[in-house]
Amino acid sequence: MTAATILETPPDEPRITAYDLAHKILYLRLLDAAAEGADWREVARIVLGLDPDGDPGLARRIHDSHLARARWMTEAGYRDLLRQGSTN
Repeated sequence: MTAATILETPPDEPRITAYDLAHKILYLRLLDAAAEGADWREVARIVLGLDPDGDPGLARRIHDSHLARARWMTEAGYRDLLRQGSTN
């Protein structure tokens, strides 16, 4: 499990949230795994600390929603960081 608590779905805000900042390393790991073509179940287990065999639907939703937020960060969210001058 990661140090920060993982919600079923990350916030769907049009700006970077405290949750995003707390999970930025997780987002990077998800993006790396996706780029490498890793199986979502393996990523859910290793990166998210979930048991995809116990509740595959929930694990998939958590994986997919966080991967989507990670992609949003690379497409739009990073602008908030640039405006704030944040390196957090």
